[in-house]
Amino acid sequence: MAKVGNRNQVTFVCSECKEENYRLSKNKKNNPERLEISKYCPRCQKHTVHKEKK
Repeated sequence: MAKVGNRNQVTFVCSECKEENYRLSKNKKNNPERLEISKYCPRCQKHTVHKEKK
């Protein structure tokens, strides 16, 4: 089984409606900056930019 190491769960928030929609794992050692991903928001019913929550 692989080690978890520097991986942490990260919550993504829709930039338009501010709803927390997605949770993904991220390696904080390799990617220290906050991510921005275009994902589908069920509340807005369209693709929007989702930003990493603090």
